[in-house]
Amino acid sequence: MDPTRDGHGRSKPAWAHRVLQKAEDAEALDGPATGLGRVLNGESGVTRQLRGHALGHPLHPIAVTVPIGAWVCSAVFDLLPDGRDTARRLIATGLLAAPAAVVLGLADYANLDVRQRRVGLIHAAANATATALFGASYLARRSGRGGRLLAALGLAATSAGGALGGHLAYAQGAGVFRWQTLDDLAPAELAGEHPAAPRNPA
Repeated sequence: MDPTRDGHGRSKPAWAHRVLQKAEDAEALDGPATGLGRVLNGESGVTRQLRGHALGHPLHPIAVTVPIGAWVCSAVFDLLPDGRDTARRLIATGLLAAPAAVVLGLADYANLDVRQRRVGLIHAAANATATALFGASYLARRSGRGGRLLAALGLAATSAGGALGGHLAYAQGAGVFRWQTLDDLAPAELAGEHPAAPRNPA
């Protein structure tokens, strides 16, 4: 039997995908995930704009590019002989941009289904850990105590959070067709080429 295929002859997901799927199955997270959803539940003009209604798709994926980009670039400058000051400034830039990404991500959370909320909760925890580590790295750098190891750990947490966010958006379809009605969708989409169903029409 081909080890890369299941009993029905279908290709098995890669190991990384299987790890991410485990997050979907983590029923132990349902308590805090549901509680957070209740806290964030609500529909107002401000909330709709935070969820990207004006643009037609979520704003959170756009906002996260700033802290992620700044922190990745800081790691590059940490490898350069005279890059420490630039790395510190880039870490600060990421920390200043992180709150906006957090707010926009939380605004999206209430609309997730049960399995998506499990992944979303771990995604949020990973990103919170990354932000804390980069914050500690910045303080260490300001006091002259290095901070490279903390930044490296922060980048690892950011990578884990990014992988979970990608799984949430692309594998689970969170935020897909959020405001489109059936009349807005192309025939190919209605035929099932896109797995996500329309949700929360305006």
